[in-house]
Amino acid sequence: MSWIREAELNFAERLCASILKVGPMPEHVAFIMDGNRRYAQKCRVEREQGHSQGFEKLAETLRWCLKLNIREVTVYAFSIENFKRSKEEVDGLMELARQKFTRLLEEQENLKKHGVCIRVLGNLTLLPVDIQELIAQAVLATQSYNKCFLNVCFAYTSRHEITSAVREMALGVEQGLLRPSDLSEPLLGRCLYSSSSPDPDLLIRTSGEVRLSDFLLWQTSHSCLVFQPVLWPEYSFWNLCQAILQYQVNHPALQKAKGLQEAECRQQQVEADRACVVELVQLGTTGETGDAECKQELIQKYSREREERVSNFLRELENKRRKFFTDLVQGSAPFLHV
Repeated sequence: MSWIREAELNFAERLCASILKVGPMPEHVAFIMDGNRRYAQKCRVEREQGHSQGFEKLAETLRWCLKLNIREVTVYAFSIENFKRSKEEVDGLMELARQKFTRLLEEQENLKKHGVCIRVLGNLTLLPVDIQELIAQAVLATQSYNKCFLNVCFAYTSRHEITSAVREMALGVEQGLLRPSDLSEPLLGRCLYSSSSPDPDLLIRTSGEVRLSDFLLWQTSHSCLVFQPVLWPEYSFWNLCQAILQYQVNHPALQKAKGLQEAECRQQQVEADRACVVELVQLGTTGETGDAECKQELIQKYSREREERVSNFLRELENKRRKFFTDLVQGSAPFLHV
């Protein structure tokens, strides 16, 4: 089956979508697609069939999101913890990934039509090399599309993502690209795998489990969290509408909390810059006097220099991550048209 289905909404679905769009709509929705194995058990079929049905539901859900003008979707496809499952199940999931990413590469015209940019987030080095190559081809083939975005978290946990971001910042300091005083909460966020995306407005978990399972822990601090009892392969358009309605009810409080956090981060950065300049003045390394007007000019200069250092560091990090994909596809990209 296709990654994105072409069918239209029926009359009742279109009517509901029109009503929902009167209120604030989430631009980025994240899904923990839970319940595939329980669905297989319920239907008395093999686990692989449950996972396959879960993918078909993803394709259908992406269509609904497109119709609701939700431009970005992030899905938890495979956790690093899933490698602890039985070899048979892990091998089945890897084979499903091979099939679906191969199919994606065959559907480039459809992806181009909808302008879908595919991003795959996680420690991809844990995957078989052939799957890494398929993922790299998919990422590079769609990198210029910008109408909507699908982020697939594969071989991912949030703790690993945050640890990786901290390591990147430490490496930046070691290489002289950053100063220790440049490290901050916003910079860590910009070092995450998901740095190209805004934080999710709405996170949905199916199957009745009420936990995040190490998914987007940093990014969902001000997201609306909705836990629904339905198993993922049985998810419906109406379940999605219910979650969006819950987001709309909580939207004012979420926006207020997000605004307060952003203001606090800005103030912390101003104070950090001021403290660095005061220290430099006291050490006499600036060659300037300590009067108020001069100190303000030094703070502004230091802020500009810090922003330049951070921009250069982030550019280097982006280039390194892009190189990982381009190196993978060298000589192994029969479908790639960049």
